[in-house]
Formats: sequence, C-alpha cells, structure tokens
Amino acid sequence: MHAELYTDGVDEITVSGSIVRLDLVSLSPTERDDNNAPKRAFRQRLILSVDAFANSVEVMQQALQSLVAAGVVRRNAPESRPATQPILVETAPSGSPNASVNFR
Repeated sequence: MHAELYTDGVDEITVSGSIVRLDLVSLSPTERDDNNAPKRAFRQRLILSVDAFANSVEVMQQALQSLVAAGVVRRNAPESRPATQPILVETAPSGSPNASVNFR
C-alpha cells in the first residue's frame, strides 16, 4: 500500500533556482478566521525540479480541461483583475456542506 496525502489546496509556490516548492494546506478543524471560516494551516511541502513542476502543470491543465468538458467544473468569466490575483475555478453545485472552499 502506498501512502496518500490529502490537501485542501496550495497556499504558496516558491521558486528558488531550479527548485519549486509548493506549500500544501488543509482547513483547520479548530482555528477560525474573523468570518468563522476554517483557517488554512500548513501541512506539508512538495519540492520539485522546475522540469517536474512544468510537467505537473501540463498534466493538471489536461485534467482540468477534462473536468470542464464533463461539466464537473466551470470556469469563471474572464474579467479585469490584478496579475497577482488567482484565477478561480468553480465546481458544479454539489450541495455538500463539506466541500472544500477551494471548489465553491
């Protein structure tokens, strides 16, 4: 059996030379923000070479395109936004209160 890791998302990506570090986060079961939403808590760091990261992005883009084509995910309409603001992707409504905030 292989170990598996669950994450609610990537909090930060840092590039240093030929190394890319992705900080993986989970929603805290105990800590809340000012809006009473679970806080994101650092869980683990994924470290890749630039080549491995670029390949991973390509694989994830293909998976995202498949999810969009299947109607599981819909892209938000393009709009003017700062370059530092992430592109949001929404899933089709599931009605589950346990759905990750990354997919609402």
